Amino acid sequence: MSLDTKNGIKVYTPLSLKLYDWWVLNLSNRYAWRCHTQKYLLPHFSNNIGENHLDIGVGTGFYPKKAADRIRQISFADLNRHSLSYAKKCLEPHKMRDCIQQDIFKPFPQRMENHFDSISLFYVLHCLPGTMTDKKAAIGNIVPILKNDGVLYGATILGNGVTHNAFGSKLMKIYNKKGIFNNYHDTMDGLESVLASFFEQVEIRLEGAVAIFRARGKKIG
Repeated sequence: MSLDTKNGIKVYTPLSLKLYDWWVLNLSNRYAWRCHTQKYLLPHFSNNIGENHLDIGVGTGFYPKKAADRIRQISFADLNRHSLSYAKKCLEPHKMRDCIQQDIFKPFPQRMENHFDSISLFYVLHCLPGTMTDKKAAIGNIVPILKNDGVLYGATILGNGVTHNAFGSKLMKIYNKKGIFNNYHDTMDGLESVLASFFEQVEIRLEGAVAIFRARGKKIG
């Protein structure tokens, strides 16, 4: 089955990106998903950055910008060219290595194999089409470009097995109907199962409706 990833990224226009940090990282995270950006997500991003880092699904570049003092070398990957153009302005040019337009349901360039010390996936998985089993294919394309001792980490909004308040439930309904989200069936157990199929060590904690995860110890072969 071919999975169409375009619905999940079409909302990121030059205009919407100007509002993204305010709407998503401030209002929605705090009041809908109940996972405060500054308290939970930004420290998770900053504390797991390796020397050669890849951020997948860059949005506005908020996290790299806020963690710039910890970044030595970073690459960006996103299917949306507007996000790439917007985000790459957030860092000093000498810290930027690659900026590639990439569908993560397709293999990354071979030159990136075993290349990155750390890879971040913040608010990407809940935008991918299909079930968590389908999304496993995307993780399977990411794993080869991570070094054997590297870390894959991020956060995703769950649709099942968590409690959504009225605001969150309304946004879930709207976003899933529009295809921006595809997460009604995403659970913590499903996420853990997918990550555990590729990594020896998987850590997931729940803050509000958001699963904050980290995986290391890449399984070889």
